Amino acid sequence: MGGTGGVSVVIPVYNEEESIQPLYEELTAVLATLGRPYEIVFVDDGSRDASLERLEEIQRRDGRVVVVSLRRNFGQTAAMAAGFEYARGDIIVTMDADLQNDPRDIPALLEKTDRYDVVSGWRKQRKDRFLTRRLPSIAANRLISKVTGVKLHDYGCTLKAYRSDVVKNIRLYGEMHRFIPAIATWYGATVTEVETNHRPRRFGSSKYGLSRTVRVLLDLLTVKFLQSFSTRPIHAFGPAGLVLASAGTAIGVYLSFLKIFRHEDIGTRPLLLLAILLLILGVQIIVMGLLGEMLARTYHESQNKKIFVVRKVLGRG
Repeated sequence: MGGTGGVSVVIPVYNEEESIQPLYEELTAVLATLGRPYEIVFVDDGSRDASLERLEEIQRRDGRVVVVSLRRNFGQTAAMAAGFEYARGDIIVTMDADLQNDPRDIPALLEKTDRYDVVSGWRKQRKDRFLTRRLPSIAANRLISKVTGVKLHDYGCTLKAYRSDVVKNIRLYGEMHRFIPAIATWYGATVTEVETNHRPRRFGSSKYGLSRTVRVLLDLLTVKFLQSFSTRPIHAFGPAGLVLASAGTAIGVYLSFLKIFRHEDIGTRPLLLLAILLLILGVQIIVMGLLGEMLARTYHESQNKKIFVVRKVLGRG
């Protein structure tokens, strides 16, 4: 389907057996009006309910449906990465399987892809609990926009449209899927956002809570590091390491002066231990931090190691 203006809709699924059929019906009704080829790529992320069985039933009836079944629950980012790999459309749309994203918003996103590489949904009237979902989201979006320099109201909205040549060149791990718009700008991609409808959850309960915020913040640190220092990592760790090492050296010079010129005993002074400690910390921050970050990047990208394991794929010859 690539090269024909086709659309691939990628949907991670985890324990959403009740939502799958209504979602499929809504989605196909909208996609049929586009007048362009389409496919729906469901990625079952190790569901423990009957989600996979529901997806297999749909795939047997509709050849435009592709089902990618992962061997266990790898997380939403890994499921997204699997969906991107198997998607063939020129435009890739992502959305949740819980019916909170409205398929009727897809045409508005696709319209913007003529001028932009990434079109992000904005759940302006979000139908979630304020204290546990909306308030942390507001704070996180402002922080992410400030740190990355890419101003979006709703990084957490899964409903997005990407040009495939942009998203297929991005390596994902951790909780990185929400940062795709920011990462895409590193490669010169253009980003915009569109207001989208957000609906209350009809079945089941949310798979995410406040604990996810901590992981997102840690990944934000990684994104900021890679954005600012991936080609010059010494600039990130060097200043702190040099400050500590310089402080240790200065204390060492002072103690040496006392020992050589004043013949004072410095062996029992706490300052001697402090000087040694600062020197060691300075070197460790520069060397271990640099090696740790660059090895992680090499592990995930240079070796092309996938962050998911596929059990089977239905709908591809």
